[in-house]
Amino acid sequence: MEEVKFSDNYTDRSESTGVKAGFQFEFFCERCHDTWRPEFVPYRGGRASGWLGKAAGIFGGVLGGAADAASALADSAWGKAHDETFKTAVEQAKNHFHRCARCYQYACDKCWNTGSGLCLNCAPDAEVAIEAARAQGEVDGAVEMATEEGKQRSQQRDVKRDRQLVCPKCGAETKGAKFCPDCGQALAQKTACPKCAAKLTAGAKFCPECGEKV
Repeated sequence: MEEVKFSDNYTDRSESTGVKAGFQFEFFCERCHDTWRPEFVPYRGGRASGWLGKAAGIFGGVLGGAADAASALADSAWGKAHDETFKTAVEQAKNHFHRCARCYQYACDKCWNTGSGLCLNCAPDAEVAIEAARAQGEVDGAVEMATEEGKQRSQQRDVKRDRQLVCPKCGAETKGAKFCPDCGQALAQKTACPKCAAKLTAGAKFCPECGEKV
């Protein structure tokens, strides 16, 4: 068989035997993955063996020999018929796909930049690229503004207070609250004075060493 260039953008759905025997190839665009199929070509030798096999089953194997002979003949002729049909299918597919000179991928008409002779991955449409860049710029700008807004809001948050995310008494999730939402246990109590680092007793509101309110 002579060289066939469509080597990686097709699926062979042919069946060699049975009542549905025939040649069917499915080509696809390597950018959008849309598919195109040439006309189905029945394989009469395989179909004949399939029908004889069914008949042999119906008549208790009386036609078994004929079915086996037909199957063997179909198998021997399959390879040549398959290659010839595939070659024809490839020639038809060339009218629906283009091979990009830069990435060597096969692209359908809608994924092909006619002006540059390249696929749209390698040579995007200028108008599409402009709109995409504008949209991306809008997103980037919005993210930047939202980040600044978040920084402003962060100034209102108490970031120095210790937080207990799980209640030590009942194990409930607290989400940083001052009291457990399930059992009311006081959470994140300070154990040391934030001013002089003196040790605090449980429930203390003022430091016993320096008088700092805690």
